[in-house]
Amino acid sequence: MNSSMPRRYGYVSHHVQNLTVLLPIPIFFFRFYRLNSNMKSSALFISAMIFFSGCSKESVPETKNDPVKIEQPAMTLVVGSVAFDKSNSYSGEIRARHETQLGFRIGGKIIERLVDAGARVQAGQVLMRLDPEDASLQASSAQAQYQLAEEEAKRYRELFNQKFVSKSALDAKETALKAASAQAGLAGNLADYTSLRADHAGVIAATFAEVGQVVSAGQPVLRLAQNGPREVAIAIPETQYSGLKIGARAEVNLWASGNEAAYLTGRLRELAAAADPASRTYAARIELSGDDTRAALGMTAQVRFRNHDKQGGLIVPLSAIFQQGDQAAVWVVAADHSVNLRKVEVAAYRDDGAVIAGGLTPGERIVSAGVHKLNAGEKIRVIEGEFADGSAQ
Repeated sequence: MNSSMPRRYGYVSHHVQNLTVLLPIPIFFFRFYRLNSNMKSSALFISAMIFFSGCSKESVPETKNDPVKIEQPAMTLVVGSVAFDKSNSYSGEIRARHETQLGFRIGGKIIERLVDAGARVQAGQVLMRLDPEDASLQASSAQAQYQLAEEEAKRYRELFNQKFVSKSALDAKETALKAASAQAGLAGNLADYTSLRADHAGVIAATFAEVGQVVSAGQPVLRLAQNGPREVAIAIPETQYSGLKIGARAEVNLWASGNEAAYLTGRLRELAAAADPASRTYAARIELSGDDTRAALGMTAQVRFRNHDKQGGLIVPLSAIFQQGDQAAVWVVAADHSVNLRKVEVAAYRDDGAVIAGGLTPGERIVSAGVHKLNAGEKIRVIEGEFADGSAQ
């Protein structure tokens, strides 16, 4: 082969700083006629190849981190706080068993109010006063008429004893004396009525009049809540009226308790026989069991009636039931937020939930949604759920 023919491929070896680099170099139509004169160009070409080969991306060893276990969020609710028919849940207000609308027995102008709403009062304590001027004048006039009638009667008695007047004339004076005496007593009472007094010990629940206001006889100016049992005043719609009976058991949840649920028990004590003409609802009173200090006057409360049908039991959402063949179960949340599957006895499936006849007790927390995504012993992130009446549990 002619040595002057161009080589398509070749290998060039070059020493750079005592480091031998062997690189495949394609040579197109390279002729080695003047090797010494072209040595500088060959060195530059080889240096460029070394530079670009050093820019290649070095592989970085991948490091495997241990997977971080994230707690799965899950909707939950407390059994017992939702064990009621969703249609039998009502909002109400804590009221006293006995409340009195206080008003003056005469009309007049209020000159003094001695109590405010929330004040505790004792029986006989003065609460308000009217301007006594007119009543005092009437009392003075009546007293003067009484004294005059008394003198007339005394004089006629003496004349009758002396046979100067008839018996009928004396009787007329005696009758006039009695009338004047009654009128003086009435005027004295009216003067006393200018002071409004508490008829029982209790708390002033509301005030309806201010100083300077002119009120009529019997107009309510204060509401007195007597000491004693507390109740919840609610309104029952027409559609639920027939399903409630006096004595029905109820659970009362105080909204003011916040996250610390305050559940009280009670019973239906009073149910109106006629509907309110404006709201078309029936007024009802729930008597609270015991004397719980948490039930302060005016607090908002939620009342739910227990089911009295033949099924009974607790009601949970249908989405909380985990079906394993013919066996129903629910995920029970422990104190450390771990879940465990527990078998339950379902009495019936209804539109508003599943009626649990056994396996659960009120107060336990269960998973209400996403039950097919959990494993036994798994820890979850608890999300407060809603059920039935839409209240947060």
